[in-house]
Amino acid sequence: MKTEAVLFAGVAGFFLVTDVLYAVWSRDPTGTAALTISFLMASLVTFFFATNYRRKGLRPEDRGDGDIHERSGPVDFFSPHSIWPSLTAAGMAVLALGVVFGLWLFLIGLGVVLAGVFGMVFQYARAQD
Repeated sequence: MKTEAVLFAGVAGFFLVTDVLYAVWSRDPTGTAALTISFLMASLVTFFFATNYRRKGLRPEDRGDGDIHERSGPVDFFSPHSIWPSLTAAGMAVLALGVVFGLWLFLIGLGVVLAGVFGMVFQYARAQD
């Protein structure tokens, strides 16, 4: 994950430099906002990869002597019968429709999205007690 973190840090740096230059010369708030969001999203991905690298260390594909069989096996645990991803997706659809049709629908969609996200985050919180 170290390689990916460095790659996305370069992308974030590119967006930062481009954003500053664009903001100074164009004085266009729309393009500046879009470049700022691009910088923030690339920085978020960089943070994710760097944190995973610090937590888990090198992966077999990051090492020169890594073998294929080291990466075999289960990837992670995925909840097989969870309703929360579907609820979150439905909430995002309602939220997107709310952007078009009005604030009231946007707020309903936002509530459904938040319920779905909190459900996914805390789905197994009681299982560890």
